[in-house]
Amino acid sequence: MRILFLGDVCGPTGMKIVKLKLKDIIKEKKIDFTIANGENSAENGKGITKKKFKELITAGVDVITSGNHIWDQKEILEIIDEEKQLIRPANLLEGQPGRGYGIYEIKNKKIAVINLIGNVFMKKSQDLFSFAEKIIKKIKLKKDADFIVIDIHGETTSEKMALGHFLDGKVTSVVGTHTHVPTSDTQILKNGTAYQTDLGMCGDYDSVIGMNKENSIKKFQKDLSAESHFPANGQASMSGVIVDANDQTGLANNINQIILGGNLKQKI
Repeated sequence: MRILFLGDVCGPTGMKIVKLKLKDIIKEKKIDFTIANGENSAENGKGITKKKFKELITAGVDVITSGNHIWDQKEILEIIDEEKQLIRPANLLEGQPGRGYGIYEIKNKKIAVINLIGNVFMKKSQDLFSFAEKIIKKIKLKKDADFIVIDIHGETTSEKMALGHFLDGKVTSVVGTHTHVPTSDTQILKNGTAYQTDLGMCGDYDSVIGMNKENSIKKFQKDLSAESHFPANGQASMSGVIVDANDQTGLANNINQIILGGNLKQKI
């Protein structure tokens, strides 16, 4: 099974490159299943709208994960309970709408996609590690799903790394989102789980994590003329990983970083 996971799709430029290039990548790289974090895909780079959800699915994304910006566009409340291809962090505080994971069928195989959110420097949520342990007991590799993919939406590298080692050998892959900066620690952990601390973003890297750089600098300088953050509108990069999963074990045979377009060094 070949799985493509794209980092946070950020604003109009991120949407543009996904819509222009994703289907070609799926065909060229013989991708079986595609996941993207869509929580910054709205026009203003905050949240996801019903329109952007539909556009990402049409572009070739099979499942859309999210994070701390999931509720920024209130209209998403209208569809999140019914759209199985859109998930939010499973360990949000209890009582929130939507689902935190899904099990999807592709080529007579079942792939579980689980969305988690970190505890460090993020809004209050249920404990990451105890919740992860609970959900992995509920969805067991090769029993309940042939493959299990984790999106850990978190601020700190250490928390995401710790979760990767905690789940090593129990899931197919653990990849991080949220910081919009791709890390270079792409690897298969000791017990067979594919890992990367952060996938980066699909967006304009001539920016401050996808937002207009001049305005962002003003904000750091406490310049009163600074506006609310808004997305940069230059040429975008598509950033993520491709995981080759073993059909027999459900663990990873290989993981490769993919970076296409824009200012970053290309990896494809």
